[in-house]
Amino acid sequence: MRKIFYLGWIAMLFISCTRFQADKYSYIEGFTQGTTYHITFLNKKQKDYSKQIQGLLDSFAMSLSIYNPQSIIGRVNNNEDVSVDQFFTVVFNKAQEVARESSGAFDITVGPLVNAWGFGIAPKMKVDSSEIDSLRKLVGYQKVKLVNGKVVKDMPGIKLDDNALAPGYSVDLVSQLFESEDIRNYLVEIGGEVRARGRNPKGQIWNVGIDKPEEGNNVPGSDLQSIVRLKNKAVATSGNYRKFYEENGVKYSHHIDPSTGYPAHQNLLSASVMADDCITADAWGTAFMVLGLEKSKELLRKHPELNVYFVYSDSLGRYRVWSTGGFQKWIEE
Repeated sequence: MRKIFYLGWIAMLFISCTRFQADKYSYIEGFTQGTTYHITFLNKKQKDYSKQIQGLLDSFAMSLSIYNPQSIIGRVNNNEDVSVDQFFTVVFNKAQEVARESSGAFDITVGPLVNAWGFGIAPKMKVDSSEIDSLRKLVGYQKVKLVNGKVVKDMPGIKLDDNALAPGYSVDLVSQLFESEDIRNYLVEIGGEVRARGRNPKGQIWNVGIDKPEEGNNVPGSDLQSIVRLKNKAVATSGNYRKFYEENGVKYSHHIDPSTGYPAHQNLLSASVMADDCITADAWGTAFMVLGLEKSKELLRKHPELNVYFVYSDSLGRYRVWSTGGFQKWIEE
């Protein structure tokens, strides 16, 4: 479930003309977790944070990158005897929390199915119903737990996939670093997931863009569905319009439904979630894409702390938008 991030490239619309003009704001960019990051913040100390941030993200990847067999999660998936760290613990516990609240629509054990469908670290398999049924026996968030700092699996074939929430947590970690340094005005974007606090260099609330969920919209920020003002919140977006493939005329999305073992087929095209932290927004975005529009709306009644912006297609294939009031009020008209 390698999640290519569908808020897309955050539209930090002011950057091109004000990157170096605003007094004491700094801008840092780089690479991590197979994607890019862009960070803007009020740097009153005029301190170089680039190495500190890159070091933090590198340590995070050594804990939670499924693409590195030497990472903690890589070693867990290879059934090595390894103790987990705090990064892993936070991500694992949040995954289990959202799994319970979404009745398993979000599931960190979906790794074997993600690999089988060609969206993980292994080549795509030639799957049939019997193969999927067999792999589904390895999937189920109740089949893994943390005991004394170690992951205990019901079966050795269980493999964890954290790509639906780990990037969001990396955004939170950089934000926490800034908070510890008494930095109160920042925007952190990693792979399209974003968290903001305070004001931008123009003294305004930060603006971020949500890409239009159209096939062919492959340049993040080039065709926006909307722009949202972000005041001391995080936003993450999941969608099915960039990471998919077609085979024999059938479109396969990277969002795998753990209950069926197959890619989710929903009329929901993208789900943007606003929350207090990015790990929560990130995880719920994936859960909603699996649940679909109506089930997501029903579940949201139990979670007033979440605000969402859904783009879906109606029965005639037309784009429609449904959002909570708490999200809609921040949309730029």
